[in-house]
Amino acid sequence: MDQLYLRDVRLEAKVGIYKRERATTQPVALDLDIALPHARVFESGKVADTIDYAVLVARIRAELAARRFGLVEELAAFVAQLVLDEFHAPWVRVGVAKLGILKDVRLVGVSIARGRA
Repeated sequence: MDQLYLRDVRLEAKVGIYKRERATTQPVALDLDIALPHARVFESGKVADTIDYAVLVARIRAELAARRFGLVEELAAFVAQLVLDEFHAPWVRVGVAKLGILKDVRLVGVSIARGRA
């Protein structure tokens, strides 16, 4: 399976269940592994035949600015569904980490994998 991957995509998100987390955004880091929808790009060399990662990151950034999530699990599931639906990926793995949320812990997060039904 051919994949596109993005590592340590830094974004601001409204995520968390605690009062201090509901008042503002906080930094999160995303890791994405995305199965390519088809192999045409290897012959055509055209960005139209693959997933434009700049467009993908812009879409995720816009959605995170417009939404609030209680748990990182919800955020990860939302991003996974966006990738499957809008970018037609057959499969995606999404890792979401909150940065510096706990003393003495660099990051905490979740990793999920989803595929088309």
